[in-house]
Amino acid sequence: MIAVRAIEIVHYGGPEALVWNEVPDPVPGPGEVLVEVTATAVNRADVLQRQGSYDPPPGAPAYPGLECSGRVLALGPETSGWSVGQPVCALLAGGGYAERVAVPVGQLLPVPAGVDPRTAAALPEVACTVESNLFQVAGLRPGETLLVHGGASGIGTFAIQRAVAAGVRVIVTAGTPEKLKRCRELGADVAISYRTEDFAARVLEETGGRGADVVLDMIGGAYLGRNVEVLATGGRLVIIGLQGGSRAELDLGLLQRRRATVTATTLRARPLAEKAEIVARVRAQVWPLIESGRIRPVVDQVLPITEAAAAHHALEAGDHVGKIILTVH
Repeated sequence: MIAVRAIEIVHYGGPEALVWNEVPDPVPGPGEVLVEVTATAVNRADVLQRQGSYDPPPGAPAYPGLECSGRVLALGPETSGWSVGQPVCALLAGGGYAERVAVPVGQLLPVPAGVDPRTAAALPEVACTVESNLFQVAGLRPGETLLVHGGASGIGTFAIQRAVAAGVRVIVTAGTPEKLKRCRELGADVAISYRTEDFAARVLEETGGRGADVVLDMIGGAYLGRNVEVLATGGRLVIIGLQGGSRAELDLGLLQRRRATVTATTLRARPLAEKAEIVARVRAQVWPLIESGRIRPVVDQVLPITEAAAAHHALEAGDHVGKIILTVH
């Protein structure tokens, strides 16, 4: 079997655990295509996997990387709808930090018109996460108010633009004046510093005491109580990350009075059919917004794949705005 290269996690721990090694060449199975990777992007899940706290789902490649861009190299058995040489980007369960990856056809997307192949690597994970959680899970509607925590993150910068395009009022939290400014430039109506302000009090002030219809949260336990406090009647809290811990007390009485819901979701381990449904929705609903310029990929920096450790250092430092891309070919 021909050897290709990928970033292996040689032990659990810090970024130094990421090593560019030769690995077996992946072979596309039925309903899969083999993609030559142009670029991938760094996500929080990659850091957690490197640290040993987020294993890939059964059957997924052992290498990090939840998205990529590239071109189709080969079609697996019983595969149609795509052609060799076609530029694509893809949502992955793992394996993006590699020269080649096998991808289920339901998780492939064409590169949006007007987006260069390298930048396209920054789109699949955030687009699928935002679209599925805001619109499928939370049912976000025009005229509602959305609170996004981590507004300057990859997910946050995409969520702002997607919600604005849907006619939603957007409130965000972020940590520095520069990040708050960037969030407002992307369309956020209100930007709150979580370092200097009580976000719950400010959200209620900005909404005349009504609160937010939807809260998109990647902090988890540390924000649970205040997130419920800021929910409007009929509000929906969607938790997609646990950076602030996985445990907290929940005031069920307040939740009842708000007639509100709390949902926690993850994308990586969903069945193939569910991922394909999300990807199809993204292609139909989100790709036209990107091609028209209403949503723009936000890229903080681009590094070669051999500097994956530096990219992880940058993500963990938290000074970035938007996505960090790793180029492969």
